[in-house]
Amino acid sequence: MRVLLTIPVPLLLLLISLSPLTADPPAAKEPSAVKEIVVTKDITLDKGATLNARLVVTASHVTIDGNGATLVGGGEVGNPKSLEGGGIAVRIEGATNVTIKNLKAKGFATGLRATEATALRVEGCDFSDNYHNMAHGWGELPARGGIVLTRVSHSTFTKNRANRVWDGLHLTDCDDNLVSDNDFSHCSNVCAKLWHSSRNRFLNNNLSYGIRIDRAKGEVHARDSTGVLIETGADDNYWYRNDVTHGGDGIFIRVLNGWVSRGNVFVENDTSYANNNCIESWSPGNTYIRNKANHGSYGFWLGGSDHTRLIGNEAAHNGLATGYHHAPEPGFKHGGIVCVNGPGSRFVLDGNHVHHNGGGGIVFRGDLGSKGKDWRIRHWVVQNNRSHDNEWGVYGQYATDVYLANNAFEKNAKGNFFEDVADLREVRGDPAVTRAPSAHLEGPTRAVAGKPVRFSAAASRDPAGGKLGFRWDLAGRIKSGAAIEHTFAEPGVYRVGLTVDNGTLADIGFRDVVVSAAGEEEIGTEGDSGNWGYEFAGDPEKKGRMHFADDGDAVAGGFALRLRPDPYPGAYATAVYPKAKDATWDWSAKTELRVWVKYRNPNLPGWQDVGPVVTLFGPEGKRVIKPKGRNLLSGGESEARWSWQRLRIPLTATNGWEITDEGKFAPNQVKAIGIGMDSFGGDPFTLWLDGLAVR
Repeated sequence: MRVLLTIPVPLLLLLISLSPLTADPPAAKEPSAVKEIVVTKDITLDKGATLNARLVVTASHVTIDGNGATLVGGGEVGNPKSLEGGGIAVRIEGATNVTIKNLKAKGFATGLRATEATALRVEGCDFSDNYHNMAHGWGELPARGGIVLTRVSHSTFTKNRANRVWDGLHLTDCDDNLVSDNDFSHCSNVCAKLWHSSRNRFLNNNLSYGIRIDRAKGEVHARDSTGVLIETGADDNYWYRNDVTHGGDGIFIRVLNGWVSRGNVFVENDTSYANNNCIESWSPGNTYIRNKANHGSYGFWLGGSDHTRLIGNEAAHNGLATGYHHAPEPGFKHGGIVCVNGPGSRFVLDGNHVHHNGGGGIVFRGDLGSKGKDWRIRHWVVQNNRSHDNEWGVYGQYATDVYLANNAFEKNAKGNFFEDVADLREVRGDPAVTRAPSAHLEGPTRAVAGKPVRFSAAASRDPAGGKLGFRWDLAGRIKSGAAIEHTFAEPGVYRVGLTVDNGTLADIGFRDVVVSAAGEEEIGTEGDSGNWGYEFAGDPEKKGRMHFADDGDAVAGGFALRLRPDPYPGAYATAVYPKAKDATWDWSAKTELRVWVKYRNPNLPGWQDVGPVVTLFGPEGKRVIKPKGRNLLSGGESEARWSWQRLRIPLTATNGWEITDEGKFAPNQVKAIGIGMDSFGGDPFTLWLDGLAVR
């Protein structure tokens, strides 16, 4: 289940359109009549009853005690076509403080669906044997299966079951919920899926066997089925002691649309025996503590996972000929903890146990195609790890700033391997030093080119009171000392890295500093949102709307422009300034447009076609400027997925750009500027613009 940060669109569309790998199931039998029961007050069903019924909850503060009764839908268990139209067993909309307990439901498309609800309590229910489809190929289906929640918060789900369903638990825009001691195993898609859902706690759940594969036909990939799927801004969730074994992947943090999921913490989960990767992440800023990632094709697969900490995990017996060993990589084949095929900066690996892997114990590699020229692995601390009985203890290529200390490398058949690893520091171990220092970096995340800024690590501490060393990396310039001053000469996004060591062990701190240009006059992006208009391509019924606001999260000045097409009719959405097209700009001597951009796009797989497309409107014509064959918001620096990026767009003919004049366009008579983006899907996206200027 490995994907690159940018997937070629034709390949992705091919995968999504693949037909099922097995024959269609037999035709469905005629469904039984299903009665609808509207719940407006507390009810208790007859003990152990079987009811051809569905429940619709239309009141708050009610309790439904199923008393062991079973709701039976009109679908035939085991027949996906029949179950697809089976409806919903229990529906809750807009209610507060609803309790459902001791209820069973089968033969539906979905067991429980709750929308716009808060303070629910669902306990001791069984939503097994609803929609389930082991024959479906690659690609998404609508949310269905066991429990489907949308905009549900502050609710608890305890001791429930949903087996032999598509998704055991599916959360969309759901925050601050507790999910504990449930059995959502044996699902044909995902046991627990989170989409833009944050601060939820998952404790002691069975999320095993989230897998869809036909081994009898020799299939080796599991069609993106997984135990846990986290994507599209699902942040700050806490996972403790869940069984996530035997999945297609175990835990998968996916970033198909460029919207990362950060701040998630995984503690003592077992993700072993995954067909592909026990833990796979393409997102930055997550932490893994004492998890098991054994007997998969790879233990941890972490390309694209900047700002990551792994503490005390076990990654063993991965990629063996006697077990799962799919998709071997050039050079090292398989591995325990692996960061390749996507950027990986600012990692701490501390106290992990990696052993008996069919390749590297710990593997990091910059861009293979360019041999590290396009991007490199940067700023790693690897300490207190045990790596033994692998082919290589550490396998590293195309990296910069790697700190190795107090590691035990034993019985690795080929020792350690390093190629083009700059600033590699291997520190002799000191058995008396067992505690690492804590790095604390204070400093700005915004700066102006040409003006000095100050960074301090003076609050860093060594637990034993020892003397500390400080190493600063400011976009390649190395400095030392507890506090430094630095001037960034040019606008851009700069990585500031700090390594604090006590002579043996180390810790890291970092900043992504966005540096703006000094003194540039902004065009429409400084508190002028009311003067923006819009145009949509392919919107003959004029249903599309675009909303503008001034946003205080600015790079230049005090405000940025935030825009959101909603409803979004698809195709190019173009923001136009000024909306009256009555500017009097003479840009005949201007050669370049500069603008800061960031985005949040929920659509899969993100941006479509080339972009951004800049249009200069004149009184009798226009000039259209496009990047050739690429979208500048897809790819680029890894930090652009969660922060700002600066675009420089030529106004005259330049390699890599397509510039077309329509009608009679004269650059000394520019009446307005348009900036357009095209997305897959039809969900609204958000785009921020700042520092729009011409030079």
